[in-house]
Amino acid sequence: MSGLGLNSIEDLPWRLGFFPIYRLAMPDSKKPSKKAPALLLGVGLDSDGHQRLTKGKNFALVGGTQETHEAMTEKAIKINEHLTKRGKELHEVSREEFNDIADKVGLRRDAPENN
Repeated sequence: MSGLGLNSIEDLPWRLGFFPIYRLAMPDSKKPSKKAPALLLGVGLDSDGHQRLTKGKNFALVGGTQETHEAMTEKAIKINEHLTKRGKELHEVSREEFNDIADKVGLRRDAPENN
């Protein structure tokens, strides 16, 4: 996992595949970089045979069924709305602040599976 910048199973992506890319590049950082670009990446792991790609401010979404892709799009837009309300850009929020925003838009981490 350390090759991906992940310290534990708890660092795995958000449900629906959301995670801030710059966090993977800076896993030990508690404070965001002022210069590092940030991108919210959504990956839909289910498929109905169609290829979907949606890009917007701060986000890129790939894959998923129509329902999954629409849900990811809605969450990404809501995250950007919360950032705007706070007067911040994605690269300016701390991990804790991102987690707070993610919780407010309905994203939640799945509990790790016990194998």
